[in-house]
Amino acid sequence: MNRRRFLKSAAAIPVLAGACSELTRTSAAAASNPPASRVRPTDPLWPSEASWDVLRREVQGRLIRVSSPLAACQQSPLDASCREALQQLKNPYYIGDQPALTQTSGWVDAWMSAPSVYAVAAASTEDVVAAVRFAKEHNLRLVVKGGGHSYLGTSNAPDSLLIWTRAMNSVAVHDAFVGRGCAGRQAPQPAVTVGSGAIWMQAYDAVTTRAGRYVQGGGCTTVGVAGLVQSGGFGSFSKRYGTAAAGLLEAEVVTADGVVRTANACQNPDLFWGIKGGGGGSLGVVTRLTLRTRELPERFGGVFGTIKAGSDAAFRKLTARIIAFYHDQLFNPRWGEQIIFRKNAVSISMVFQGIDRSQAEAVWRPFVDWVWRASGDFAFDPPFRFVDIPARHFWDAPYLLKNHPELVVADGRPGAPEGNLIWRGDRGQVGWFVHGYRSAWLPASLLHKDRQRSLADALFASARSWDVGLHFNKGLAGASADDLAAAKDTAMNPAALDAFALAIIAGGGPPAFPGAPGDKPDLEDARRAARKINKSMEPLMRLSAARGSYVSESDFFERSWQRSYWGSNYPRLAAVKRKYDPSGLFFVHHGVGSEEWSADGFTRSATRSAAVGS
Repeated sequence: MNRRRFLKSAAAIPVLAGACSELTRTSAAAASNPPASRVRPTDPLWPSEASWDVLRREVQGRLIRVSSPLAACQQSPLDASCREALQQLKNPYYIGDQPALTQTSGWVDAWMSAPSVYAVAAASTEDVVAAVRFAKEHNLRLVVKGGGHSYLGTSNAPDSLLIWTRAMNSVAVHDAFVGRGCAGRQAPQPAVTVGSGAIWMQAYDAVTTRAGRYVQGGGCTTVGVAGLVQSGGFGSFSKRYGTAAAGLLEAEVVTADGVVRTANACQNPDLFWGIKGGGGGSLGVVTRLTLRTRELPERFGGVFGTIKAGSDAAFRKLTARIIAFYHDQLFNPRWGEQIIFRKNAVSISMVFQGIDRSQAEAVWRPFVDWVWRASGDFAFDPPFRFVDIPARHFWDAPYLLKNHPELVVADGRPGAPEGNLIWRGDRGQVGWFVHGYRSAWLPASLLHKDRQRSLADALFASARSWDVGLHFNKGLAGASADDLAAAKDTAMNPAALDAFALAIIAGGGPPAFPGAPGDKPDLEDARRAARKINKSMEPLMRLSAARGSYVSESDFFERSWQRSYWGSNYPRLAAVKRKYDPSGLFFVHHGVGSEEWSADGFTRSATRSAAVGS
């Protein structure tokens, strides 16, 4: 793994000096004369080649003109570079290495993956500063991409300048970290500082495999650290360790005026709060983050299997039984991940921490025995399988490839780093073209004995139309008081705090990157799937009284997105946006302040309404 050293603290001091007064001046000026629209390459005000050359020199040659690796396919589908690109479109590491590509290829009737015109392949905070100032000076549409995992298309836009942070992937572990300006106010604590382009596999390798600690991050190994933290950040073990945003101790952020700011509890605390779950790409460019680390349990593990019901009546009985079992045995910090309710089948894919395989089997034995006793109604297909792994090896690539190759997929490119692994269950989303995606927080009150029947009925009805996943690790009900308190001090929708799960209903097709030869996506089939997904969510939405959804895993067409994503926190987020980005340089779909712009982020709306959702 590339472990480039971070800029020395002293290098940032001249940039930070006078930051507060400069913010006041630039905010006032921008607010009084905000741009009405941004320029495109066809506009007369698009930067000249000489202007681009100035930026290129400023970033030491790291300005690149972006072209898709699939461009060769337009000239000759038999070209070697075209064949390589097509072979790698299901490899998330290859996609992440391409500034023109995104981990999701599009969404029916919403967006398609499209490259920027230029990209700054940032290697330092100074590169980011230069790109931000250039975009502001020339009134450009600006995009930021690290991992590129946005389902909503927020890490790409045509006719834009891209800040591509993938090379800023340093990871440094600390035994006793104290935030800048917090000496005497905060006790030193174990932590890890991560560059904004790092992905979670790199962070876990440094923190867990090498240092024997735990950092709360994402379940998918190729998700970007910075993007996940800014969206809130659930991982497989969030019932035990809370959210990634709640573990943030400090961040370095380049704001819209091109100033580098330290954001923590002692400096710029409003910006610090805003980037903890306020969504990526709206408030500034995060260039590095420091996250707390925790003690590592002895073992991590999982249980996998599917139970098929022989009739609708049997499926109703199975659904009710597993809800009761979850409430009685699994609704605690030891268990995470998901149970999927399919049409007359239930698939288990859950993880555990702090216990071993034999203890996990003992927890599940009463449920498994109940299924066997009713073998006329149910069948295991495939049978339950329990796995446990020494926690320090949970993201240890050589160990996993040797001992559990059935769980992982390696980056098969010649010379690829051995640590480039993904969980086998995440393959389906690599490059996928989204047909529909809905999510909803389910309050823990639905697990009360007098409401379990209503929940079971809603799940039964939903599963008639589409598969329904209950992601138990993406609801914080059942977590410790300390972790709940830490999560409460983030910008996320407070509905997550008393939700026992996030219900996710989603579907998609194979990669549909523009320029790839072969069949185009079947749009009518995709629209039919979207209608089924929406229908499937209706019973759960009625049951949960529309308490909101998770910004990173939600509907592109969410109507009341301000309230859905952030609830009562949105007015406060809007105030942070107005303070640090009054001219709206940073825009993402359904991001803070985006209601002031057209859907493509190029034209300012006639009416400013930053307080929507209050």
